[in-house]
Amino acid sequence: MLSKALLRVGASAARHPWRVIAAWLLAVTLAVLAAVAFGGRTADSLTAPGLDSRRAAELIERAGTGQEGMTAQVVVTPLGDSATFFDDDGARTALTRLRAEVKRLPHVLGTSDPAGALEAGGDTAVRGGLVSADGRTAVVRVQYPDQSRLSTEDLDALVDLGDRLRAELPLHIEMGGSLFYAFSEPAGGVSELIGLLAAAAILFLAFGSFVAAALPIGMAVFGLTVGVATMTVLAGVTEVPTFAPVLGSMVGLGVGIDYALFVLARHREYLACGLDPQVAAGRAVATAGRPVVFAGGTVVVSILGLAVANVPFMTVGGLAVSIVVLTMVLASVTLLPAFLGAAGPRLARAGRIGRALQTGKLGRRLARRRDPAAGAAHAAGWRRWIGHVCRHPVPYAVGAAGLLLTATLPVLGLRVGLPDDGSLPQSRTERRAYDLVAEGFGPGTNGPLVIAVEPSGDRGVVDRLVTTVAADPGIASVAPAHIDRTTGIATLVVFPTTSPQDKATADTIARLRTDVLPTVIGHGPAGAHVGGAAASLSDVGQRTSERLPVFVAAVLAMSFLLLMLVFRSVVVPLKAVLLNLLSIGAAYGIMVAVFQWGWAGALIGLEATVPIVSFIPMFLFAILFGLSMDYEVFLLSRVREEYLRTGDNGTAIVEGVSRTARIITSAALIMVAVFLSFAVAEDPSTKMFGLGLATAIFIDATVVRMVLVPATMTLLGRTNWWLPKWLDRTLPRGPVGADEPDAQSTGEAPRPRLVDR
Repeated sequence: MLSKALLRVGASAARHPWRVIAAWLLAVTLAVLAAVAFGGRTADSLTAPGLDSRRAAELIERAGTGQEGMTAQVVVTPLGDSATFFDDDGARTALTRLRAEVKRLPHVLGTSDPAGALEAGGDTAVRGGLVSADGRTAVVRVQYPDQSRLSTEDLDALVDLGDRLRAELPLHIEMGGSLFYAFSEPAGGVSELIGLLAAAAILFLAFGSFVAAALPIGMAVFGLTVGVATMTVLAGVTEVPTFAPVLGSMVGLGVGIDYALFVLARHREYLACGLDPQVAAGRAVATAGRPVVFAGGTVVVSILGLAVANVPFMTVGGLAVSIVVLTMVLASVTLLPAFLGAAGPRLARAGRIGRALQTGKLGRRLARRRDPAAGAAHAAGWRRWIGHVCRHPVPYAVGAAGLLLTATLPVLGLRVGLPDDGSLPQSRTERRAYDLVAEGFGPGTNGPLVIAVEPSGDRGVVDRLVTTVAADPGIASVAPAHIDRTTGIATLVVFPTTSPQDKATADTIARLRTDVLPTVIGHGPAGAHVGGAAASLSDVGQRTSERLPVFVAAVLAMSFLLLMLVFRSVVVPLKAVLLNLLSIGAAYGIMVAVFQWGWAGALIGLEATVPIVSFIPMFLFAILFGLSMDYEVFLLSRVREEYLRTGDNGTAIVEGVSRTARIITSAALIMVAVFLSFAVAEDPSTKMFGLGLATAIFIDATVVRMVLVPATMTLLGRTNWWLPKWLDRTLPRGPVGADEPDAQSTGEAPRPRLVDR
């Protein structure tokens, strides 16, 4: 049985704490060294097999035009308010020097030449898309090789050159492009520090002890270091997306501190009963560690289920985040009991500052009374609240469900897309470059499409495509075609009339594929495919939307079966699945209201409305459904224990929920604090992950766990634990949980086995 195995592991770690801590220090050292020696950089290949944009990228790569590599753009305007590149010789001379300096940078394959185009005439420069029609803005487009041959040093060299030339040339210089997206260092370190400090403050208020607050933080730091270092090693083997380290840190800190909190709270209960610290640590791991293992496993399986989308970067990103979660589970049942054993009996009491707080008004609210029988602090207010909800289950169930359904309504307007540089803050050079290009050339210039054409003997197909595509109402201009002499493959750079994140751009892409290109090519031998970043994100969004129902159904079915195995009930798993869907739906709705409608966006530093990143809804569902199971398992395990002890459903609900309420609310506050610290990051995708996770956890731990769960369980009565006899005989006794907690593992008196049939 899992409880006995966890008891042995936890007790052994508590008896030999310094050996275990030394082993983890060695693991951290080896993981960091491996990351330095064999690790790779994260990279983004936002595409998937079978997509039209993927076929376009393959043709472009075959043609060897260099367009498959990284790009940057240097956007410049004369410093004089009335000066233009048409009439200012000094500005043109400076532009010539700037282009020459950029071209000399390492790994630059080539650049556009707006100054050379101006020498041929202003109309030539404008038609080539190098100088704006008013002559105020010029763009030097820089072509680099693919990301595997570049590093942060290439971005630093370009940025340093810009800083130097700003002081030497009469030009206003801004920069952007995919090079910045790939190699700009995420500001995750500040977010992680803020999250850790907030978590430490909440833990101290909950336990009144610096030692008790430090142990979960220390365990999480150990686990996060090993997990992220392992993720870096994985990046040396395969392409790990750039969002994976930030998301892994976010989720890892949240679940790691949460898991440690669950075990630590049970450990302090046993210490309060007078048990030896080593024995208490083993029993805490045996009892609280069991739902931790189950909850962590559910998170991992849910995230790995992203493979059903058949989008490689999502699958690898899910694997990377799962590594961090698994590391946190392992640390919770090995490193944490070692910390508990090393701390000894000091964890049973608050420190001097903690005692001072607890004797004050805030302390009395945090822990109003201690139950000597259980040895655990739980506020009498929680028991009164849960009892009140259980006495009035119908209005609370209907009201809470109505509130969550109302919050879910904005999901009907959810639109997936690609937040572009226009959603970054004005302090970023990428945003300023984006605005200059949009103002001078039109918004579509910031997100060009690339049409790859394989003529296959049809010599006139390229000319016909240029004419027909240019006539489409969603296309502003088409650059001259580039034809590779060796392969015959042609590439057309097409500029839409709308920005990359605009829905109209996705409509234009769809129209090109379904109407325009087939009309030109017909049934001939030629082939044409639409690529580019905007097309790739549109394709990925469509695929994830198509696969989302299958993924959701698979996760729900898996969660239902696991919970049925653990709690020996059909009704409890069904209720859990439905309530989790409500909380996740409400989180989605709030995300749409904030990011698409702009409601309260300024509070998280959002300067413009943006669509939801195409892959985020599926990723969030996987993570949130797994995380919501943490609280479900922790709460229902305690309710189940009380039901097995008393056989009374009402008593079990009040006692089980009230005994776990303080821990669940503390854990939720920690998660919300950690996730919200990422919601204020500059990158819109990080904001979405942070706000979505924080909102869902807050709703789940308050409205769902403290209102809907007791209300619905009261209404269902003994039906909560109904399980048909034939199914009870068929189901194996789950390794994660059984009908009855193991008496030897927990140190508690055996309880009667009262299972409704």
